[in-house]
Amino acid sequence: MNQFYLDIYDIVKKIPQGQVISYGRIAKLLGRPRSAREVGRAMRICPADDIPWQRVVMADGTITGGMHADMRKALLESEGVVFLPDGRVNMAICEVRLNVHERMCSYGNDTNACRGR
Repeated sequence: MNQFYLDIYDIVKKIPQGQVISYGRIAKLLGRPRSAREVGRAMRICPADDIPWQRVVMADGTITGGMHADMRKALLESEGVVFLPDGRVNMAICEVRLNVHERMCSYGNDTNACRGR
């Protein structure tokens, strides 16, 4: 497996329950801003159960996953992710805020607020 995919999985493993990140944001964090589709390919072949693949969504909060989209939405709902009336994730509330230089560490959101608590 190539290093780019391993770096993607490293970022996804650090996303807290109840929060999400977009494919494009992961690509930007890894210095490849035009590689959102490659991030999507990496997520499709996600090798481990400890990678919360359901927490990666499109930039507008749309849930992808073809026939697995309903399962992904159910998993996110069980984590307390907030959805808009049209079914997209409320990115203003639930998008994890990352420190670009450290990739993960600085969250701008209150995790409890995103979980609706």
